[in-house]
Formats: sequence, C-alpha cells, structure tokens
Amino acid sequence: MTQDRILNGKLECMYDFKYDILTFHVKDRDYKMSVEVQNFVIDIDTEDFVTGVRVIDASKVFSLHKSVLKDIVQGQFQAVIKDNVITVRLGFIGKMRNKVISNKDQQVTVPLSEKIKVEDSEVIAEEMMVAH
Repeated sequence: MTQDRILNGKLECMYDFKYDILTFHVKDRDYKMSVEVQNFVIDIDTEDFVTGVRVIDASKVFSLHKSVLKDIVQGQFQAVIKDNVITVRLGFIGKMRNKVISNKDQQVTVPLSEKIKVEDSEVIAEEMMVAH
C-alpha cells in the first residue's frame, strides 16, 4: 500500500434486546461481504473498509447485564486491515439505573483466507448515534 486509506465515519450503535445482538456500524457505506469469527460478524464495504461489527450474545461477551447494552450513551469503533488481517476494537459506555458503566475495550483479530483479498485500510468512528 503506497498511500494510507483512512475512513472517518459516523458511528451508529443498535442493540437487539430479544436476540442479544450488539451492532456497531458506520453510516452510509455500501456492503460487500461479512466475515464471521466466534461471536463476531465483521462487515466489509465495496471499498474494502471494515464498516461494522455485530456481537452475538453480547451480554455474555462483555459480561454485562442486557439493560446496560440497551442504554449505550457513548462508543468507539476502530478497524484496521493490514496484510489481509482484520483487527477491530470497540468500546462503549452504557447506563443502568442512571449509573454509568464502562466496558473494557474489546478487540478481535481475524486473518482472512487466501481466497479473500482486501486492501489495507483503517476506519475510525467515534461520534455515535444510538438507534433504539
């Protein structure tokens, strides 16, 4: 890669209480494919930027009560693709009964199969819009 490819986007966070799925994604990007690893589904757009992540069984992954995930007030999402390896970091602050509860950053790293080739890139999204 001769030039850094960086996307600064607007982050949206959604939590499905019934199915315990926490979703972080960058708004207004065109979906290309997903990569699944353990409890994470990572979305990649048509320009080879990681634009989202879904965390399945999120309350178990983060060891938090579902009520905290339902009331997220601040978050961050960062993703890097380097040499066909994806690293995603996400963190957030939620509330439960007006008490602020912060999680530790969660990171997942996924080497892509040789059949999948994506360009190196970085995504930073911190301004959050919460969808309820």
